[in-house]
Amino acid sequence: MRRYLLDTGPLGAYLQGREPAVDLIVPWIRRGEAATSILVYGEIIEYIKNLHDYPTKYMGLRGLLGAIYPYFLTYSILERYAEIRRTLRPPHGPGLIGDIDTLIAATALERNLRVVTTDGDYERVPGLKVRRISLKRV
Repeated sequence: MRRYLLDTGPLGAYLQGREPAVDLIVPWIRRGEAATSILVYGEIIEYIKNLHDYPTKYMGLRGLLGAIYPYFLTYSILERYAEIRRTLRPPHGPGLIGDIDTLIAATALERNLRVVTTDGDYERVPGLKVRRISLKRV
């Protein structure tokens, strides 16, 4: 059963083999608890396209599609996205967050998942379960 929706920071760190992310995410993958948004895959593709070993990195990313479930956008997620933006919009809300982050938050709310992120912006979204992590070794 999927429980965690990985944001770009943690998933990117996992792909780079950074220990804090690997140590956290590998058990979730083994238990079938890890998911992400197809938008996160898009952000990571944008990043790795600039690397000299892009074909190798891209194949590694494609290999993850079987292990970390990619949620696609649905009409219900888009409706939730609109609700979140309406709630966050000033002057009554604390301020908007980026569109991709809002769509990731909407996906998590719609699928009852916890967003795993290095980004504090998600904490502004009412009702969203967030696990904010540090990628630094203590």
